[in-house]
Amino acid sequence: MQQVAKRNVIVGQSGGPTAAINSSLAGVYRTAIDRGYKKVYGMLHGVQGLIEGRYIDLSEHITSALDSELLKRTPASYLGSCRYKLPEIFQDKELYEKIFKILEDLEIDCFIYIGGNDSMDTIKKLSDYAMLTGSDIRFVGCPKTIDNDLALTDHTPGYGSAAKYIGTSVKEVIRDGLSMRNAKGLVTVIEIMGRNAGWLTGASVLAKGEDCDGPDAIYLPELDFDVDAFVEKCRNLLKTKNSVVVCVSEGIHTADGKYVMELGENAEFVDAFGHKQLTGTARVLCNILSSELGCKARAIEFSTLQRAASHCASRIDINEAFEVGGAAMKAADEGDSGKMVVFVRTSSDPYAAETEVKDVHKIANDERLVPREWVTEDGSYVTPEFRSYVDPLIQGDVSPVMVDGIPRHLYKPGYQELLEQS
Repeated sequence: MQQVAKRNVIVGQSGGPTAAINSSLAGVYRTAIDRGYKKVYGMLHGVQGLIEGRYIDLSEHITSALDSELLKRTPASYLGSCRYKLPEIFQDKELYEKIFKILEDLEIDCFIYIGGNDSMDTIKKLSDYAMLTGSDIRFVGCPKTIDNDLALTDHTPGYGSAAKYIGTSVKEVIRDGLSMRNAKGLVTVIEIMGRNAGWLTGASVLAKGEDCDGPDAIYLPELDFDVDAFVEKCRNLLKTKNSVVVCVSEGIHTADGKYVMELGENAEFVDAFGHKQLTGTARVLCNILSSELGCKARAIEFSTLQRAASHCASRIDINEAFEVGGAAMKAADEGDSGKMVVFVRTSSDPYAAETEVKDVHKIANDERLVPREWVTEDGSYVTPEFRSYVDPLIQGDVSPVMVDGIPRHLYKPGYQELLEQS
């Protein structure tokens, strides 16, 4: 039986960037080349850029082993990202026809999309359209999200590095607070990303060790937040401590479903997927504490720092991100479509995990939350089980390539301008 010659691959990145997403891109590229594909195209700004006909040949950007290593150490989305929601197939068939025409013109065999929940929705819809029309193009999702909330996988690339940064930074904030003398005490409220899932905020427990007591309280969005109980807890803590540090998820909400950040004055912004922009939770709580307790209260938002801190990346995370990129390419090459690569943890001590592929229809538009039993009864801290889960994911360091004392990232002349034009 005559084997059909392999043609080309296209890969895109979508959603919030991470410190590890480009390592997955490097894994896709390397595996595609090793498996005999002619070209690997990169969509500029995800599927939205593809619709506009914007893409590059990655062989012009990864020209050496050094380029590949620099890419693995470069934070954010090298190809550019987007938050673009494909309509349902029956709502805009012409759009799908346009996308598939572009893919056929590029002679694409495999379409790999690196992203989170919303990106898996894109893989689901495109693979469904391929099945409806009899297209041979394979669509496979490569997981990425610092939120760690994708279903059916033990964890997601990007989370380990973000968790490492959070644990490190919270510890440094605690140390800073201990050095200051405040007449009425100081409460520092650290706001950490997490709309509905508290995996990132829970990682603040990593600051706790022999040389640090860790944060005084941790509040996740999985449970209703009681403002009065929070104030009372801080009041009691200030009776014995001069400096109190509390970590909260940006998405904590009251029992009636109202986000805490909505208790203040915040302009609403909603993205293409209907998600409200959450910011200002820590400031709202600090204003309440200052008013109720008369203490000094400081708000800190880690914001994009927690997903861009490649200087604090986890070696486990970077290596697994590269591995999962290669696994996604391998799955598509071997005929899988409408699937996403997942991690299955086989051991925590010593840590070991394997990759498998799962049906993307059981993953897209779903969220994996922190188990209730991993949060204390009063909802103000995480349990040792949470710590045992996250500890293996932050191990090891990835040394940046330093030039003039600053980390060097992958850069090609004119490329930044190309991204901005798109």
